[in-house]
Amino acid sequence: MNSISEEKAKRYGICTVMSAFLAVFCLFGYRSSFSIMQSLIIADTGWTTIQTSLGYCIMMTVYAITAFFSGGLVDKKGTRPTYFIGAVCCFLGFFLTSIFVKPGSPSAYIVYLFTYGLFAGIGTGMLWVSSTISCRQWYVGAKYGTMWGIAFAGAPLAQLLLTIVLKPVLRNMGWQAGMKLMAAICAVFLVAAALIAKRTPNYYNVTPFGTETLKKKDGPAKRAVTLKEAFSTYAIWADILCFLTAMAGEFLIWSQAVGFFQTDMQMDADKAANIYMLIGAFGVFMMPITGKISDLMVKKFGSEVKGRKVMLIIGPACGAIGVALCLTKSLPLCIIAMFFLASYWGIEPGGCAGYAGSVFGGAGLGRTWGLATLIVMGIGPSFGTFMGAWFKDSFGSYVPAFIFCLCAYIISMLVACTLPLKTKIDAKIEAEMAAEAAK
Repeated sequence: MNSISEEKAKRYGICTVMSAFLAVFCLFGYRSSFSIMQSLIIADTGWTTIQTSLGYCIMMTVYAITAFFSGGLVDKKGTRPTYFIGAVCCFLGFFLTSIFVKPGSPSAYIVYLFTYGLFAGIGTGMLWVSSTISCRQWYVGAKYGTMWGIAFAGAPLAQLLLTIVLKPVLRNMGWQAGMKLMAAICAVFLVAAALIAKRTPNYYNVTPFGTETLKKKDGPAKRAVTLKEAFSTYAIWADILCFLTAMAGEFLIWSQAVGFFQTDMQMDADKAANIYMLIGAFGVFMMPITGKISDLMVKKFGSEVKGRKVMLIIGPACGAIGVALCLTKSLPLCIIAMFFLASYWGIEPGGCAGYAGSVFGGAGLGRTWGLATLIVMGIGPSFGTFMGAWFKDSFGSYVPAFIFCLCAYIISMLVACTLPLKTKIDAKIEAEMAAEAAK
């Protein structure tokens, strides 16, 4: 395809961020709505916490598998097909569950695991890698954090607005009506995301924005790093471990926070949902702010890799502080905890993708991050969600689960301290370039 003008490239970059915003809104709308609807589903069906959470766990496992394939699809075709597939499957996940899961029916539980676990997993799996990688491919260096922060603001906004919208529907009409509403919202938003989505910048023969902020030694790879090369380095495995342990803690919070407030702090359902909603309220502002701070770190250190590494130490530290404050069971401190959890949220997911992008860059990043996401999301979210439910059913309290979560954040922070600033691939590429120049 012929090159496009700089002005058109800027518009395409903004379109990419807008479509990623809508995709992230739907993705995290799916995740956060489960915590709000879980207690109603349990009361209506008589299932245990573990049984109900298993549907969420299956969704995240299918999500992880789907995410890997979506990465290759983004590399080849851009995000438009992934968002269209996401629109169909996200709609079906909510809608079919609301229609065919009938409390009291012998087959209700199996149907729930299939409709919610499978369709929701495929739908949401098409959204994460697509949104993170598309933003990363259009914006690098000291531009990526800010632009991804704008896109990622869709996540807390979803948690905030959808909680406000869902609460009266759930109270007056039940969880089935809430799922139907969510199905319609996801379908409309994701179709819109697909329509405005653009291909990767190399398809239009333009360079990513922010390239000028990179040092030569710290820029994106001069050629695509293969999957085998990337996964032969400590850098990708350490990044995966940082992300995985943080996700175990994060998803325990997402799926069980409302239950903690109700069970261990004796709040009613409305008050518990309102406290939980504060993560979204704080996050709307913290996503762009933490994104900007990460870019300032890149400028301060003169290295994107180092800047992303420092933020991956700060992120889980914020999560650990938030959980520790919740464990005090003090209402004022729990409100402050929501701020720290929102700050963690603004840093960690995009930060891990940013670190991988700064180290491995290039046209094959979708496949690399897709496989990393498969590993992380195939283990972390389901494990964290299950452990939260297991601790509750075993001890009658969420306190042990939150202690587990605290440990997960601390491990993520410690592993982040070991993230390397250079890999053996850098030397290999430099040697290849020198040999090419000598010809």
